[in-house]
Amino acid sequence: MSDRVRTYRPGFFARFLPQGKWKMTLTASSPASIRLEVGDAVKLPCLDVVAISVSKALLWHTVEVRSRDRIHNLSCLGEEAATRLAADLYSFINNHLFELIGSDTGRLSEVDTKLQAITEGKRQYLAQADLGRAIASVAGEATAALSHPLFDPELMPPALKAALPQSLAFITDPDVRHRYNDAFVSAELSRYRSFFDNLDGRSLSDQQREACIRLEDNNLLVASAGSGKSATMVGKVAYVLDKQLYRPEEVLVLAFNKSAADELKERICRQLAIGPEDLGCKVTTFHALGRGIIEEVDGRPPQLADWVEHPAGEAKIIERIIEELLRSDAEFAELWVNILVLHPKADIPAQEFGSREDYDRYLSVRRRNGNATIGTLAGIYVKSLQEQTIVNWLWLNSVDFEYERQIAIEEQNGEIRYVHPDFYYPASKTIHEHLAINGNGSSPFRDYVTHAENKLAGYSKAGMDVFQTTSAQASNGSLIAALEAELRKRNISLERKSYTAIVKALEPVVIKHYHKLIAVCTKHIRASHLTLDMLLERAKSLHDRTRAKEFAQVVWKIAETYSRKLEEAGRIDFDSMIANATQFVETGQYKSPYSLILVDEFQDISEPRAKLIKALKHQKPFTKVFAVGDDWQSIYRFAGSDITIFTQFEANFGASWQGRLEQTYRCNQFIAETAASFVQRNAAQLKKSVRSTRPAIARSIRVVPIDGDRGKPDFADACQRLLKRLDTFLGGIAGQWRSDEHQKLKVMVLWRYNQLDPLKGAPPKFEHIEVSGLSFHRAKGLEADYTILLDVSEGDYGVPSRIEDDELLNLVMPQPETFEFAEERRLFYVALTRASRGVFLLTNSREPSRYIRELSEIAGDNLRFETIDGDPLHQCPKCRVGQLVERKARNNSRFMGCNQYPACDHTQRNPAK
Repeated sequence: MSDRVRTYRPGFFARFLPQGKWKMTLTASSPASIRLEVGDAVKLPCLDVVAISVSKALLWHTVEVRSRDRIHNLSCLGEEAATRLAADLYSFINNHLFELIGSDTGRLSEVDTKLQAITEGKRQYLAQADLGRAIASVAGEATAALSHPLFDPELMPPALKAALPQSLAFITDPDVRHRYNDAFVSAELSRYRSFFDNLDGRSLSDQQREACIRLEDNNLLVASAGSGKSATMVGKVAYVLDKQLYRPEEVLVLAFNKSAADELKERICRQLAIGPEDLGCKVTTFHALGRGIIEEVDGRPPQLADWVEHPAGEAKIIERIIEELLRSDAEFAELWVNILVLHPKADIPAQEFGSREDYDRYLSVRRRNGNATIGTLAGIYVKSLQEQTIVNWLWLNSVDFEYERQIAIEEQNGEIRYVHPDFYYPASKTIHEHLAINGNGSSPFRDYVTHAENKLAGYSKAGMDVFQTTSAQASNGSLIAALEAELRKRNISLERKSYTAIVKALEPVVIKHYHKLIAVCTKHIRASHLTLDMLLERAKSLHDRTRAKEFAQVVWKIAETYSRKLEEAGRIDFDSMIANATQFVETGQYKSPYSLILVDEFQDISEPRAKLIKALKHQKPFTKVFAVGDDWQSIYRFAGSDITIFTQFEANFGASWQGRLEQTYRCNQFIAETAASFVQRNAAQLKKSVRSTRPAIARSIRVVPIDGDRGKPDFADACQRLLKRLDTFLGGIAGQWRSDEHQKLKVMVLWRYNQLDPLKGAPPKFEHIEVSGLSFHRAKGLEADYTILLDVSEGDYGVPSRIEDDELLNLVMPQPETFEFAEERRLFYVALTRASRGVFLLTNSREPSRYIRELSEIAGDNLRFETIDGDPLHQCPKCRVGQLVERKARNNSRFMGCNQYPACDHTQRNPAK
């Protein structure tokens, strides 16, 4: 290979994969085209390439080369190789563009005239696309090169740059354009002051006004909760139409659900003072857009599967597929039961957690003598997840056993020593020790191996039947097979429980959790064309490889069956519809009329929807994207959303302007500041400084610890008592807030899981408050005067919910989040920011959520701890979540101690005694 010919292809072994059968050649003597071999060899003209990007797939990186009528995915590359290929291709194309510009510099005087006509008088904002459109109106190869989407003035030779007309500095020097745009925005704010003073029924903030005026090729408006995102979108549409920058039919507004689209359409029509039938803009959902594209190309609407229109249709079809596979596929049935019974959560090493306390919390909410204990289906509590797996398997197969039974062993000197082996099987009088010993014979615990060897030797000397299993077997997946072999060797009968009995014993949320995981994974498997081999390879990188491998096999069978059902019925689901519509756009079968695409709630974007937006943008030259959302409120990962598309917007869509909406019209300043500090503890969240139009209300976040019988508080009763107290209190100060005799303040009761619903669909009636109840997820977008958050406690189904932060999602997510409970943190932020006046956090007094500690660290004394009746509690200064209660010492003296003992050992003298 000479220096003038560069060839790119995957590594040797990757070439045997279907995605690895490609080769690209860049030849200096043929600068106008790229030779690409994907099956047949094609010459791809440089002028036809409109975008180049690098993306992380499940196991490798891919370079996407997008031309005007198709996409070439160059896969099976390492990160370094993919980055180098993209950079070389980018330089190769720009070198050709520079040659074309240099070959006809005389034509550029016409371009100079066009640009001066636009910039004089600062009549409009100038994005790169606006300059490109003006340049492209002048015929010739030089202007085609100057207006090309990949044209990069930073790479232009200085001599060529110096030969260009002065006005082309707008193109070759980004600072010139930025200075012009800053001056334009300042002047436009003055010109349009009265326009923005009364828009959508309000006076827009300075940040909203700037967001309406700024219009780069790609725009991301990063908003805060209650900051007027929708009003800004309405303002943007009204502004561009008033300026006549676009015809109404060139504007597309996308929302994620019909109610949001309908509301935006209504508000836009109201602002424009026209009826819905006269609105030329397209305001719709992704689904309706996809359906319309397919209908226009095929001449008929797509045939959707009968289950997709129903709100719970996807969950129902997954349940039905699982039931069918349980009956027809013995291997699936065994794997599925293993997942539910043996692997309720991943076995993750303690060293992966920030502290021992975090690890204990992950293991279980129950504690015995200060130590975490783990529940099992047999109704006993064990000390490790591996022991849980063993006990659940023994329960599943109806094996009679005793856990840590006391056994007397007679020593050689005649003394009796009592031991407590992990497991004892009465049928064969067998002892079973499960040892924390790794594959190399070591243990994470000091002197553990020697102690274990001595213990086993003692059993042998006493003539007792004993066998052992190890952590190494749990890690390599042989634990259950080894256990079963040992029991069968001793003729211990195994009788597997029925599936009905298994489901009856499981908590419903466990099954629901796996159904949600399967739904997410199925979407990614189908959208990214993942294979079983790819899933199994990815499973090797997870902490609990056995669980990951078995789940990969389960979800693969379900995804295959799901796809087959669609094919047999000749129908598609919503994801397929979006994908098919995208393909019609990418191949040019559908001609996009849209030059400005606005996307609401962009934090909920998924990869297939992002691809549709990109396809529309790149198909029609100079199309712009304006996305609005709040990455702090990204809470729909289980529905397929990928937050990295938002947080890495520029990497996904290209050079962009990013604005902020930091003024909230909902929460008072104390709630707004506290919630913002809380969510930004995850450094991956985009930074914002939130300001409220409502002044701070001191101690407007209140923690109410609830005691309960055997550690189980009655949150329903506590909620009812708190509602009555709030109604009485507000009635006493009605003169301060009531504007008419019928006015009531709104109170929302919120919970993490629906089984906690204390209202049972029938909200109680009060004189001064109007009560409603919703899950955290369903409360998004809503607001109230007060909110009551139930069970803000540690636990699998508490806050944060431990079952949601499941490493199994990493099987299919190309860029998984690394911050612990990242989505749960955002969900709690959503719940916190629904209230304008006050938030009550009801928590288990024995297991308060770690989030309460964080709020206490952030807010200090402004976070009030009180009883359900409103009396103040003495907060522990050490752990910040416990309360100081009076205790009696052995000498009968009195002292104050933390009620979180032994987790917190803080004490102090009782000043009252």
